[in-house]
Amino acid sequence: MTLIVRSEAPTTDRSVVWLEGRLDAATFTAFDEALRDITPLVDNGGTLVIDLSALEYISSAGLRSLAQLRKAMHDRDGRTLLLNPQPQVKKVFDIVKAVPVAEVFATVGELDQYLDHMQRQMTGSG
Repeated sequence: MTLIVRSEAPTTDRSVVWLEGRLDAATFTAFDEALRDITPLVDNGGTLVIDLSALEYISSAGLRSLAQLRKAMHDRDGRTLLLNPQPQVKKVFDIVKAVPVAEVFATVGELDQYLDHMQRQMTGSG
């Protein structure tokens, strides 16, 4: 199976990327290349949301790509948040502790609640 990467940038401070298929040794290069084009569209300090609802499998190569993406966003004072991981993908994250639990969200509502909280902290209004 292949990997399909789609993206949408509703604002320059938040972009969403959807992954479908497998993120493994055969597909990580395509993922890396796609994100090299997408991440510059997000402002420094912005948020890149990776929706994993259609990602069926992730290997160590995929984990490495996500780690590199997180580092690249962190170096720009931004963050990478993961959304809707399938149970088998979340289990991999749990096993290897590759992604901080605070950066994985089960639903869009949960993600929006987190983002709202973070923004309120930044503006001092909550």
